[in-house]
Amino acid sequence: MMIRRRTALLGLAASWTLGRSSLALAAPASRPDEPRFVVVLMRGALDGMAAVPPYGDPSLTTHRKALLLPEPGQEKGLLDLGGFYGLHPALSGMHDLYGTGQFLPIHATAGHYRSRSHFEAQDYLESGADQRMTSGWLNRAVASLPQHGTKPDGYGLAMGLTVPLLLRGSAHVGSYAPAAAQHPDPELYNQIAALNDADPITGPAYRHALKARSFSEAVMAPDAAPNTPDQAKRKTDNFTMLATAAGHMLADPQGPRVAALEIGGWDTHAGQVGRLNGPLSQLDRGIMALKNSLGPVWDKTVVLVMTEFGRTVRMNGTSGTDHGTGTVTFVAGGPVTGGRVGGTWPGLKPSQLFENRDLAPTTDARTIAAGILVEHMGLPRTALAQVFPGAPSTPMEGLVRRA
Repeated sequence: MMIRRRTALLGLAASWTLGRSSLALAAPASRPDEPRFVVVLMRGALDGMAAVPPYGDPSLTTHRKALLLPEPGQEKGLLDLGGFYGLHPALSGMHDLYGTGQFLPIHATAGHYRSRSHFEAQDYLESGADQRMTSGWLNRAVASLPQHGTKPDGYGLAMGLTVPLLLRGSAHVGSYAPAAAQHPDPELYNQIAALNDADPITGPAYRHALKARSFSEAVMAPDAAPNTPDQAKRKTDNFTMLATAAGHMLADPQGPRVAALEIGGWDTHAGQVGRLNGPLSQLDRGIMALKNSLGPVWDKTVVLVMTEFGRTVRMNGTSGTDHGTGTVTFVAGGPVTGGRVGGTWPGLKPSQLFENRDLAPTTDARTIAAGILVEHMGLPRTALAQVFPGAPSTPMEGLVRRA
C-alpha cells in the first residue's frame, strides 16, 4: 500500500495513533464559547442496516433473516427509535443521547462516488470532491472559517505516520504518536489468514508462520470472532483514550476547535453478527467518553460519524455482507436536533435496491457535513463550493439548534 505524506508535519494540538484508532486535531482557538466539530471516520464500511435496522420494513427479513436481532421489547433486542427503526443494543449510550434529543441517525446516506474499493472510496469521502484531491474537505473548511483568520496556524508537532487526507491541506494541522510502538492486534492476523486461506501456497505458509508465533487455529479460522472480551476491552480503551484526549483538548479555552478520529473494524464479510459487537461498543464508549471529557463544552460540540460506503442488503454465504452503497450517518452533540431518524427511506423491495443488491442512497453525505459547517461552525455558504467542489449547493438544514 502506498502511503502519501505531506512535506511538512504541521500544526498545534495532535494526532494520536493507538492500535486501530487515531486522532488528529486542527486549528488552535482563543475563545471558549466557539463551536467545536468532531468527525469520526469508520474505516471498513459500516453496515447501516445492522447498526440502525429498519425492522418495520416487511422486506427486511426476506434478505437477511439470519443477521437480524430481536425486535425492541424482546430479550437482547434492538433499542427502539420510534417504531420503524431500531438501534443496535451495543449503542446504548447513543440511545440515551437519542432520548435527550442529542443523537440523530440519518439513513440511506452515501458519498457521491459509486466505488466498492475501500481505499478509493475513503479518498473520495475525505476529499469531498467529484475528483481525487490531495487535500481534505475538513482542512479546507478550517481554512475558510471566519474565526480561522484571527488565529495563528500553530506550529508543527508530528510523530505519527500521517495526517488523514480529511485534514490535509493549507490549514496547518499536526500529528502525534506515542513513542512505544504496538504490535498489530490479532484481528489483523486473522484477516490476513482468512484472505489467503484458499490459496494453496500462501494459505499454508501464513498458517505455518502464525503457528510458529503461537497463534491458535481458533484465531486463524475464517469465521473466528476477533472480539473476545479482552480484545474488545483493549480496543475500547484505545478509542476511549483518544476520544477522552480529544475532549480535554477541545474543552481547553486555548485549545483546538476541530478534531478528526478514525476507528476500524467494520469490514464484516463473515460472521457479521458476532463481529459488530466489538467495534459498535467501542464507538459508543468513545462517543460517551468524548462527551464526558468535554464537560459543559459538549453543548457547543457536534460530532459527525461517517463511513466510506454501506454493505449489501442480502447476506452472503459466510454469514456476512459484502461492499455496498447506502449506509447510515450519525450526528451527535449538545446542539443537535436529534430524537428522530433523518433521511428518506428508499425501501427494500427488489425494484427499490441499487443495482439489485444495495440500499439505495437518498442523501449525499456531503450535504450533512455542509449543513453542520454552515449552521454550527458559521462557514459562509459562499465557501461551500471550495470546501466541497462539485457537491450539491444546498446543505442539509435543521441538523443543529442555532445559538
